[in-house]
Amino acid sequence: MTAPEIESNGLSRSQLTRSTAIWPLFALGALLLLNAFALPSFFELEFLDGNLYGSLVDVLNRSSIGVVLAVGMTLVIATGGVDLSVGSVLAITGTVAATLMAKTELGVTTAVLISIAVAMLAGALNGLLVTSLKIEPVIATLVLMVSGRGIAKYIAGEQVISVPRDEAFAAFDWIGNGHLFGLPVPTLLALSLALVTFFVVRKTSIGLLIESVGGNAAASRATGINDRMVKLFVYVFAAFCAGVAGLIDTAYINASDPVNAGVFTELDAIFAVLVGGTALTGGRFSLTGSIVGAILLQTLLTTMYAYGVASDVAPVPKAGVILIVCLLQSTKVRTWFRKRARGQQGNPATAFSSPADSSSEEAS
Repeated sequence: MTAPEIESNGLSRSQLTRSTAIWPLFALGALLLLNAFALPSFFELEFLDGNLYGSLVDVLNRSSIGVVLAVGMTLVIATGGVDLSVGSVLAITGTVAATLMAKTELGVTTAVLISIAVAMLAGALNGLLVTSLKIEPVIATLVLMVSGRGIAKYIAGEQVISVPRDEAFAAFDWIGNGHLFGLPVPTLLALSLALVTFFVVRKTSIGLLIESVGGNAAASRATGINDRMVKLFVYVFAAFCAGVAGLIDTAYINASDPVNAGVFTELDAIFAVLVGGTALTGGRFSLTGSIVGAILLQTLLTTMYAYGVASDVAPVPKAGVILIVCLLQSTKVRTWFRKRARGQQGNPATAFSSPADSSSEEAS
């Protein structure tokens, strides 16, 4: 949405950001309210050996990967780009980590650092394709999306690589299955990454630079902003987030599965960002909305499984919820509903017409 459209609807940019970010939270609350009546056991919690267990905890635990990916994807989309390769980077990172620990004498720390470095290298390649070769982000990241999973299968020898289950690798298992302060470690890792990212983009100039490049890259260059470096940074950061997600996923099952790891996670990350109120056109972004969007998608998936919905049917209602939330975020849709609520009869097409069309009608 452009600035004139925002002003024509009586909303400032900050007001628009808040109004769009509230809808995924509303949808999440409505879903939890439904579960409170239909699935009371969904809210049951219990302490076992000092750790908290229950469906809500499981939702937060399983949504950790989606939250981590959504944080990185938010910054990429805020620059007007998109990263379709995060699922493949997730698979590559997990495969590299598992292979190093299973087939070499490297320790957990070294294997993790090398895996994250490989992920960031993949992000740098995406960024260079976008910034230096001027390839459209969809095409540039699609290359790694297609080839990355093949690279992961080549590294693993087209096999599932299991991480040794002994004391030497207990720290890696802790990443995916451990608990700290009574909560799952993946949840705390996702929360920590989100908080650090939020602090950096809101308390430093980085967030402003990202929004400036996403809003108008040409104007940003005219003011002295190096838009190439900004874009390169966000793609490397998104790959870093995908690497962290890959480590969590691999540690959770103590094995790397290059065929199934991270499948469609890039789409879920994009959905979470869009549901959270960040537009694909770039500019203003909402990390909070993206996080809530990721949790909403996982809550919906868990709820459907609780109702006995088959896994191959689950994407259908998920797509419906995404569509509804995105429509609720639309200023034109809400304007039309407000007019209907006030009893203003008229052609719905008029409510969805542009301000220029309205002014021309008044002039005639």
